[in-house]
Amino acid sequence: MLLSEIARTSAEVAAEPGRKAKVNALAGALRAAGAGDAAVVVAYLSGELPQRQIGVGYAALRELPPPAAEPALTVAEVDAAFGEIGAVSGAGSVARRRELLHAVFARATRAEQEFLVRLLSGDLRQGALDGVMTDAVATAAGVPLAEVRRAAMLRGALGPVAVAALAGEADGGGVPALRAFMLEVGRPVRPMLAASAPTVADAMAKIEGPAAVEWKLDGVRAQIHVRGGEVRVFTRTLDEITSRLPEITGAVGALGLRDAVFDGELIALREDGRPHPFQVTAARTATRTAKDGPQVPLSLFLFDVLRLDGADLLDRPDAERHAALAEAVPASLLMPRTVTADVAEAEKVFADAVARGHEGVVVKSPATPYAAGRRGAGWIKVKPRHTLDLVVLAAEWGNGRRRGYLSNLHLGARDPETGGFVMLGKTFKGLTDELLAWQTERLRALAVREDGHVVHVRPELVVEIAFDGLQTSPRYPAGLALRFARVLRYRPDKNAGEADTIDMVRALAPVVSD
Repeated sequence: MLLSEIARTSAEVAAEPGRKAKVNALAGALRAAGAGDAAVVVAYLSGELPQRQIGVGYAALRELPPPAAEPALTVAEVDAAFGEIGAVSGAGSVARRRELLHAVFARATRAEQEFLVRLLSGDLRQGALDGVMTDAVATAAGVPLAEVRRAAMLRGALGPVAVAALAGEADGGGVPALRAFMLEVGRPVRPMLAASAPTVADAMAKIEGPAAVEWKLDGVRAQIHVRGGEVRVFTRTLDEITSRLPEITGAVGALGLRDAVFDGELIALREDGRPHPFQVTAARTATRTAKDGPQVPLSLFLFDVLRLDGADLLDRPDAERHAALAEAVPASLLMPRTVTADVAEAEKVFADAVARGHEGVVVKSPATPYAAGRRGAGWIKVKPRHTLDLVVLAAEWGNGRRRGYLSNLHLGARDPETGGFVMLGKTFKGLTDELLAWQTERLRALAVREDGHVVHVRPELVVEIAFDGLQTSPRYPAGLALRFARVLRYRPDKNAGEADTIDMVRALAPVVSD
């Protein structure tokens, strides 16, 4: 398949305001690609690289060779070239990567060059996020959307699922191939996420009958896989951190389980049981090996089990999964949990969790299955302060003592309909000198263009923002703006696709606005 077809589809999708039109355009490109190129096409039209990173920054894209006159570059050739570029290392690697990159761009037309620049700079912004692309795969292959969603959930990536769906049943693909994707011990799945509610009463009102109320910790999400005597630990972004956590692998390995997949939280606790600042936990899990850096022990709190002793439990209701979990592991490894239909009792659990220094609670429906990779309605988080996980869209150069630093952040919520981000305001509050220095270095690496004192960046960094309320504002496209926004922390454990949505912000507006 020619790259020109992908560039043309990208432009068409970006120009279409409606979700259905975007899906149809993407489906057409996937049908044209077929199973052979499907995985790469899905990645490119989602604004991603199959290689994730290839060591090409914005600076390498500033001076490019003249474009080719006619399209001849194929998707497979570009993918192979990017793989070669990503594999370059050692002395002279920067020059060699630039040489290989320019060889690709020299064969690309102007439209193809523009597409590749946006792809490599993370600035595609055409509205083909996971949900839209998943719909497109189902439409292109003529298979039920539910089958594609489940397969993608279990595989942890949409590209291989698209290949299986588009192959067709005659060639061993289609629905039978999608159903062959199973939960595999050792291959992480995307975690189930929680919606938000401003109060415990609001959360309880959304659950029919009794609800399970669990502590919400300010820790790092962990998915733990056990096979025989081997224990492996993965983050919510599906990165493996097993070697960094001997105390966790030791505790789980001692349970003597044959095979299991757990969902839980890692957190650094003080001797009195109160949590250390989040940065301590994050630094501990970011340490490359157990021998590097300070050894702050982490505690493990398990709250779900996806597989146990050969049986997949994803489709079982929460109450059954938790019963299996409680039988398999000691109480010391379980997240504190209370099942109740009484709002007053649930509020006491919330108050107790907050008094102990934790974030709040998660209210869960005992009937909900595990919706991996999705923000299920059966899990609802409640915090005592208003916070949002937003994406940094740009930053402004500071003045005075902040001269030379990127300070004032432009903050956006994710728009699942368009695939873009909706700006909600700016803030420079809550930034320490250390965070300013880190932020400046990181944002400069993500820069795509500068307009005077404003540096626009690839929308990759997620930052947790506290705010006192929302107010109507004609300045911003959503008609809403954050009041007294301040930075709490960056969230390296989250990607931009996991940021809070503009719909969630609008749902909070009647509660937190004056």
